[in-house]
Amino acid sequence: DKTAISNTESARFGVSADRVRVWAANYSCPDPAYVDALAEMAKERSGSHWWDEFRGSIASCMLDLAELEHHATALRHVQITHLPGLLQHEDYARAVFREAVPPLSPEALDLQVAFRMRRQKLLDRADPPACSFLLHEAALRMLFGGPAVVRRQLEHLLEQSERETVTLRVVPFSAGGFPSAGSSTMYACGPVRQLDTVQIDVPNGVTFLDSETHLTNYRAVLDRVEQRSLEPGPSRDFIHKVLQEL
Repeated sequence: DKTAISNTESARFGVSADRVRVWAANYSCPDPAYVDALAEMAKERSGSHWWDEFRGSIASCMLDLAELEHHATALRHVQITHLPGLLQHEDYARAVFREAVPPLSPEALDLQVAFRMRRQKLLDRADPPACSFLLHEAALRMLFGGPAVVRRQLEHLLEQSERETVTLRVVPFSAGGFPSAGSSTMYACGPVRQLDTVQIDVPNGVTFLDSETHLTNYRAVLDRVEQRSLEPGPSRDFIHKVLQEL
């Protein structure tokens, strides 16, 4: 039914797990693991997740980001000038959002901070994704909110680095250049490779990429940046050094 297909593609209709399997059979999809992953996602009901509480109040791209993190089996980040949202202290996050143009109202500011803090509960889940954060030295030294706020933020960063599923590595200025140095990037690994997604920060929000070419290139980017980063132990020492200089 063409109308049903159109309504499904525009998200006016939901998709059941059974329908996913019927379509996969109709198209002779040869990858059962891919079909199983899609069917499992289709079992989830609309409105059943925490981010649905923010629907209509937060930009849809941020809701998509929360959903992407929810389904990811692993997350790889490269952060250039901001520390990653999943590791931000509340005071630091508030200072970052205060730089928005146009300025946010007090109510909108509180909403953005609340949403970011709620995203962080991902790390407290019984089965959190393995998270690798590559932090450029610039991100450690940007004084959002002033020295006192950044001091608390770096202490928080060190605390979070003690989680078994969190790996922090610093890319110092001395490492020189590296690919995609102009933007922060997150690579979300899906249950199967076809569901991997790249998220890039842009001035007006975020952009998502999922073509095989983009995925291949950004895996290479992350590997290159990681090669230029310090090991986790020296990275913690580096953060301590920056903290002492504040």
